[in-house]
Amino acid sequence: MNIIVCVKQVPAKDAALVIAGNWIRESDISFEINEPDTFALEAALRLKEEHGGEVVALTLGPAHAAQVIKEALAKGADRGIHVTDERSHELDPLVSARALAAAVRAERFDLILTGLQSDDHGFGQTGVLLAALLGLPHVTIVMHIEVQDGRLRLKRELEGGWFQWLECPLPAVLTIQSGINKVRYATLKGIMAARKKEIVSVSRESLSAGEPTQRMERLYVPQKSKKTAFLSGAPKDVAAQLVEKLRFEARAI
Repeated sequence: MNIIVCVKQVPAKDAALVIAGNWIRESDISFEINEPDTFALEAALRLKEEHGGEVVALTLGPAHAAQVIKEALAKGADRGIHVTDERSHELDPLVSARALAAAVRAERFDLILTGLQSDDHGFGQTGVLLAALLGLPHVTIVMHIEVQDGRLRLKRELEGGWFQWLECPLPAVLTIQSGINKVRYATLKGIMAARKKEIVSVSRESLSAGEPTQRMERLYVPQKSKKTAFLSGAPKDVAAQLVEKLRFEARAI
């Protein structure tokens, strides 16, 4: 089974973020693999161990994003594809998915795995859009994967503590829920072997993925404030005042 797993480099969880324009100052922070993507990678490696084939790590990002591919190779992925873009943080999910789709069209694959969403932007749309662009079936929030007679039997999480079992043909795209498995660590042997594995770099511009369809107008830290308002009068009047404040001041309804 040939599997492509999308991994993204994001700021480390303990990084002290400093806003610089419409993004953060990256020179002052460390980076790591997006946590949901680590579970997708582990799922891909386990499927490879059970059914054979290869695992290809795919990322989109600046030059330093190659580190997440190296980590994936150290854990057991066979090779990597790096779609380079020094301004990748400005891309919306559609353009990102177009670039990833263009990069994998030349590949032979049975399955594409992504994390449910990224820890930085958190749109949760790239995997779904990737499936649509490739014309493949997709399943989201996957909690369990079984391969049976060339088809997938999947368990996905729903709202309210419910789960759903379904079948899906191959090839397909799955977005993986965090906690689906226990993520492995890279071994010293794996780290040494990763140095000999192939990483192919291709620029996003060469893939004709188009320009962003949306832009970020402003990035800022929310202002913390407290305010108390006392409402008086008849119950009917108080209710009307409360609804007005919730609608126009708190914007909660």
